[in-house]
Amino acid sequence: MSIAKRISERTSHKRHVEVPEWGEAGSPEKVYYGPLLAGELNRIQRKHPNFLSSASFEAMVDLIVLKAENGQGEKLFTLEDKAVLMREEVGVISTVAAALMSGTSAEDSEKN
Repeated sequence: MSIAKRISERTSHKRHVEVPEWGEAGSPEKVYYGPLLAGELNRIQRKHPNFLSSASFEAMVDLIVLKAENGQGEKLFTLEDKAVLMREEVGVISTVAAALMSGTSAEDSEKN
């Protein structure tokens, strides 16, 4: 198998973060995401040049819009949802964005 094919398979693996604040009926919402890819980071940095050293909350929201998916791989948010996400609590945005940046999930933390 070629290196490119192995990279493609590895980066297609999805993880999730549980967000109690976004859930229903006492169950947390599972936000699925794949690893942050070089092209995606480049896209974010064009709009937010200091993203890696000093990410603004707008940059974190843009990352969530870009990466967050449901269990079927469909985007959870569109650009139209950005205004709603910008009115979300800072802690929730920080938690979700940190998971998307780190590429880990609750399951990964339990393995360590």
